[in-house]
Amino acid sequence: MRIGELAAAVGVTTRTVRHYHHQGLLPEPERLSNGYRDYTLRHAVVLARIRRLTELGLGLAEVRDVLADDAGRDLSEVLEELDADLARQEAAIRERRARLRALLDAERLPDEGPVSPELAELFSGMGQASSHSPMAAKDREIFALLDTAASPEDRERLMGALRGALDSPAAVARAHEAYALLDALAEAAPNDPRVDEAAQALADLLPPEILPAEPVDHGHSFLRAFYADLAPAQAEAIRRALRIVSEERR
Repeated sequence: MRIGELAAAVGVTTRTVRHYHHQGLLPEPERLSNGYRDYTLRHAVVLARIRRLTELGLGLAEVRDVLADDAGRDLSEVLEELDADLARQEAAIRERRARLRALLDAERLPDEGPVSPELAELFSGMGQASSHSPMAAKDREIFALLDTAASPEDRERLMGALRGALDSPAAVARAHEAYALLDALAEAAPNDPRVDEAAQALADLLPPEILPAEPVDHGHSFLRAFYADLAPAQAEAIRRALRIVSEERR
Protein backbone atom coordinates (compact mmCIF):
# COMPACT_ATOMS: atom_id res chain seq x y z
CA MET A 1 0.00 0.00 0.00
CA ARG A 2 1.06 3.56 -0.63
CA ILE A 3 0.90 6.10 2.24
CA GLY A 4 -2.33 7.63 0.94
CA GLU A 5 -3.98 4.21 0.73
CA LEU A 6 -2.87 3.35 4.27
CA ALA A 7 -4.16 6.65 5.65
CA ALA A 8 -7.51 6.26 3.88
CA ALA A 9 -7.90 2.68 5.11
CA VAL A 10 -7.42 3.66 8.76
CA GLY A 11 -9.19 7.04 8.56
CA VAL A 12 -6.28 9.39 9.24
CA THR A 13 -4.32 11.86 7.14
CA THR A 14 -1.00 11.23 5.45
CA ARG A 15 0.42 14.02 7.62
CA THR A 16 -0.60 12.03 10.71
CA VAL A 17 1.13 8.92 9.37
CA ARG A 18 4.35 10.87 8.79
CA HIS A 19 4.08 12.38 12.30
CA TYR A 20 3.80 8.91 13.84
CA HIS A 21 6.87 7.86 11.88
CA HIS A 22 8.71 10.90 13.24
CA GLN A 23 7.62 10.08 16.81
CA GLY A 24 8.78 6.47 16.45
CA LEU A 25 5.29 5.05 16.92
CA LEU A 26 4.82 3.57 13.47
CA PRO A 27 7.74 1.60 11.96
CA GLU A 28 9.07 2.79 8.63
CA PRO A 29 8.18 0.34 5.83
CA GLU A 30 10.45 -1.02 3.15
CA ARG A 31 10.84 1.17 0.11
CA LEU A 32 10.25 0.06 -3.45
CA SER A 33 12.84 0.53 -6.13
CA ASN A 34 11.19 3.81 -7.10
CA GLY A 35 11.63 5.12 -3.54
CA TYR A 36 7.98 4.91 -2.48
CA ARG A 37 7.12 3.41 0.88
CA ASP A 38 5.42 0.01 0.69
CA TYR A 39 3.06 -0.43 3.64
CA THR A 40 1.79 -3.83 4.72
CA LEU A 41 -1.30 -5.01 6.57
CA ARG A 42 0.77 -5.00 9.78
CA HIS A 43 1.32 -1.26 9.42
CA ALA A 44 -2.44 -0.77 9.05
CA VAL A 45 -3.09 -2.84 12.20
CA VAL A 46 -0.58 -0.80 14.25
CA LEU A 47 -1.86 2.50 12.86
CA ALA A 48 -5.44 1.56 13.71
CA ARG A 49 -4.40 0.72 17.26
CA ILE A 50 -2.62 4.07 17.62
CA ARG A 51 -5.78 5.83 16.44
CA ARG A 52 -7.95 3.94 18.98
CA LEU A 53 -5.56 4.74 21.83
CA THR A 54 -5.31 8.45 20.98
CA GLU A 55 -9.10 8.70 20.67
CA LEU A 56 -9.31 7.40 24.25
CA GLY A 57 -7.24 10.39 25.26
CA LEU A 58 -3.78 8.87 25.62
CA GLY A 59 -0.82 11.08 24.83
CA LEU A 60 1.74 9.90 22.31
CA ALA A 61 4.26 9.08 25.05
CA GLU A 62 1.67 6.82 26.69
CA VAL A 63 0.84 5.23 23.34
CA ARG A 64 4.54 4.53 22.87
CA ASP A 65 4.58 2.75 26.25
CA VAL A 66 1.62 0.61 25.28
CA LEU A 67 3.11 -0.32 21.91
CA ALA A 68 6.56 -1.16 23.31
CA ASP A 69 7.26 -4.89 23.29
CA ASP A 70 8.85 -5.19 26.74
CA ALA A 71 9.78 -1.90 28.45
CA GLY A 72 6.31 -0.37 28.16
CA ARG A 73 3.67 -0.32 30.87
CA ASP A 74 0.73 -2.68 30.82
CA LEU A 75 -2.26 -1.30 28.89
CA SER A 76 -4.57 -1.74 31.87
CA GLU A 77 -2.25 0.45 34.01
CA VAL A 78 -2.23 3.20 31.40
CA LEU A 79 -6.02 3.08 31.05
CA GLU A 80 -6.48 3.18 34.84
CA GLU A 81 -4.40 6.38 34.95
CA LEU A 82 -6.41 7.82 32.07
CA ASP A 83 -9.68 6.96 33.81
CA ALA A 84 -8.51 8.69 37.00
CA ASP A 85 -7.46 11.76 35.01
CA LEU A 86 -10.84 11.91 33.26
CA ALA A 87 -12.57 11.63 36.65
CA ARG A 88 -10.60 14.66 37.86
CA GLN A 89 -11.57 16.56 34.71
CA GLU A 90 -15.24 15.65 35.23
CA ALA A 91 -15.13 16.92 38.82
CA ALA A 92 -13.50 20.17 37.68
CA ILE A 93 -16.14 20.62 34.96
CA ARG A 94 -18.96 20.01 37.46
CA GLU A 95 -17.48 22.65 39.78
CA ARG A 96 -17.13 25.15 36.93
CA ARG A 97 -20.72 24.55 35.82
CA ALA A 98 -21.95 25.07 39.37
CA ARG A 99 -20.12 28.42 39.50
CA LEU A 100 -21.57 29.40 36.13
CA ARG A 101 -25.07 28.45 37.24
CA ALA A 102 -24.71 30.55 40.41
CA LEU A 103 -23.65 33.53 38.30
CA LEU A 104 -26.47 33.02 35.80
CA ASP A 105 -29.02 32.69 38.60
CA ALA A 106 -27.90 35.97 40.19
CA GLU A 107 -30.25 38.92 39.83
CA ARG A 108 -27.47 41.00 38.30
CA LEU A 109 -24.01 40.06 37.12
CA PRO A 110 -21.36 42.35 38.64
CA ASP A 111 -19.44 44.53 36.21
CA GLU A 112 -16.21 43.00 37.53
CA GLY A 113 -17.45 39.47 36.86
CA PRO A 114 -17.10 36.67 36.60
CA VAL A 115 -16.32 36.40 40.30
CA SER A 116 -16.95 33.69 42.86
CA PRO A 117 -20.55 33.22 44.04
CA GLU A 118 -19.50 34.43 47.50
CA LEU A 119 -18.13 37.71 46.15
CA ALA A 120 -21.09 38.15 43.79
CA GLU A 121 -23.40 37.81 46.81
CA LEU A 122 -21.33 40.38 48.71
CA PHE A 123 -21.51 42.85 45.81
CA SER A 124 -25.25 42.31 45.57
CA GLY A 125 -25.63 43.04 49.29
CA MET A 126 -23.94 46.39 48.81
CA GLY A 127 -26.90 47.53 46.72
CA GLN A 128 -27.15 49.88 43.78
CA ALA A 129 -25.95 52.90 45.76
CA SER A 130 -22.36 51.67 45.67
CA SER A 131 -22.43 51.48 41.87
CA HIS A 132 -22.41 55.30 41.68
CA SER A 133 -19.28 55.68 43.83
CA PRO A 134 -15.90 55.75 42.04
CA MET A 135 -14.21 54.61 45.24
CA ALA A 136 -16.61 51.69 45.62
CA ALA A 137 -15.86 50.68 42.03
CA LYS A 138 -12.12 50.61 42.83
CA ASP A 139 -12.86 48.52 45.91
CA ARG A 140 -14.82 46.00 43.86
CA GLU A 141 -11.95 45.74 41.39
CA ILE A 142 -9.50 45.03 44.23
CA PHE A 143 -11.83 42.43 45.76
CA ALA A 144 -12.20 40.76 42.35
CA LEU A 145 -8.40 40.70 42.01
CA LEU A 146 -7.97 39.12 45.45
CA ASP A 147 -10.81 36.70 44.71
CA THR A 148 -8.74 35.45 41.77
CA ALA A 149 -5.18 35.66 43.10
CA ALA A 150 -5.49 34.80 46.80
CA SER A 151 -4.99 31.30 48.11
CA PRO A 152 -8.18 29.39 49.05
CA GLU A 153 -7.41 29.93 52.76
CA ASP A 154 -6.83 33.68 52.36
CA ARG A 155 -9.91 34.00 50.14
CA GLU A 156 -12.07 32.27 52.74
CA ARG A 157 -10.69 34.50 55.49
CA LEU A 158 -11.27 37.63 53.39
CA MET A 159 -14.84 36.70 52.45
CA GLY A 160 -15.68 35.80 56.03
CA ALA A 161 -14.32 39.10 57.30
CA LEU A 162 -16.17 41.14 54.67
CA ARG A 163 -19.45 39.32 55.28
CA GLY A 164 -19.09 40.01 58.98
CA ALA A 165 -18.38 43.69 58.34
CA LEU A 166 -21.41 44.12 56.07
CA ASP A 167 -23.90 41.89 57.86
CA SER A 168 -26.62 44.49 58.38
CA PRO A 169 -28.30 47.38 56.51
CA ALA A 170 -26.73 49.78 59.03
CA ALA A 171 -23.24 48.47 58.24
CA VAL A 172 -23.87 48.79 54.50
CA ALA A 173 -25.08 52.37 55.05
CA ARG A 174 -21.87 53.17 56.95
CA ALA A 175 -19.86 51.72 54.07
CA HIS A 176 -21.67 54.02 51.64
CA GLU A 177 -20.92 56.98 53.91
CA ALA A 178 -17.22 56.05 54.00
CA TYR A 179 -17.15 55.76 50.21
CA ALA A 180 -18.77 59.21 49.93
CA LEU A 181 -16.12 60.71 52.23
CA LEU A 182 -13.35 59.14 50.17
CA ASP A 183 -14.93 60.25 46.88
CA ALA A 184 -14.99 63.82 48.23
CA LEU A 185 -11.19 63.71 48.59
CA ALA A 186 -10.60 63.18 44.87
CA GLU A 187 -9.33 66.76 44.39
CA ALA A 188 -8.11 67.37 47.94
CA ALA A 189 -4.59 67.70 49.30
CA PRO A 190 -3.17 64.99 51.59
CA ASN A 191 -3.24 67.43 54.55
CA ASP A 192 -6.93 68.27 54.05
CA PRO A 193 -8.71 68.04 57.45
CA ARG A 194 -11.34 65.76 55.89
CA VAL A 195 -8.70 63.04 55.48
CA ASP A 196 -8.87 62.19 59.19
CA GLU A 197 -12.66 61.94 59.08
CA ALA A 198 -12.55 59.60 56.08
CA ALA A 199 -9.78 57.52 57.67
CA GLN A 200 -11.73 57.05 60.90
CA ALA A 201 -14.94 56.17 59.03
CA LEU A 202 -13.03 53.56 57.03
CA ALA A 203 -11.23 52.21 60.10
CA ASP A 204 -14.58 51.76 61.85
CA LEU A 205 -15.66 49.51 58.97
CA LEU A 206 -12.53 47.42 58.47
CA PRO A 207 -12.59 44.17 60.46
CA PRO A 208 -9.19 43.60 62.13
CA GLU A 209 -8.94 40.09 60.69
CA ILE A 210 -8.84 41.51 57.17
CA LEU A 211 -5.24 42.59 57.81
CA PRO A 212 -2.26 40.23 57.95
CA ALA A 213 -0.90 39.25 61.33
CA GLU A 214 2.36 41.09 60.70
CA PRO A 215 2.49 44.93 60.53
CA VAL A 216 1.23 46.41 57.27
CA ASP A 217 4.12 47.19 54.91
CA HIS A 218 2.99 50.35 53.10
CA GLY A 219 6.02 50.07 50.84
CA HIS A 220 4.93 46.68 49.53
CA SER A 221 4.72 46.64 45.74
CA PHE A 222 1.01 45.80 45.75
CA LEU A 223 0.14 48.60 48.15
CA ARG A 224 2.35 51.04 46.24
CA ALA A 225 0.47 50.22 43.06
CA PHE A 226 -2.85 50.51 44.90
CA TYR A 227 -2.01 53.92 46.36
CA ALA A 228 -0.72 55.14 42.99
CA ASP A 229 -4.14 54.46 41.50
CA LEU A 230 -5.79 56.84 44.00
CA ALA A 231 -5.83 60.57 44.50
CA PRO A 232 -3.16 61.63 47.06
CA ALA A 233 -5.71 62.51 49.76
CA GLN A 234 -7.58 59.22 49.24
CA ALA A 235 -4.35 57.25 49.52
CA GLU A 236 -3.44 59.10 52.71
CA ALA A 237 -6.86 58.40 54.23
CA ILE A 238 -6.48 54.68 53.56
CA ARG A 239 -2.94 54.65 54.99
CA ARG A 240 -4.23 56.28 58.18
CA ALA A 241 -7.18 53.89 58.37
CA LEU A 242 -4.86 50.87 58.12
CA ARG A 243 -2.63 52.33 60.84
CA ILE A 244 -5.64 52.85 63.11
CA VAL A 245 -6.82 49.27 62.65
CA SER A 246 -3.29 47.89 63.11
CA GLU A 247 -2.86 49.83 66.38
CA GLU A 248 -6.23 48.61 67.65
CA ARG A 249 -5.12 45.01 67.09
CA ARG A 250 -2.13 45.37 69.42
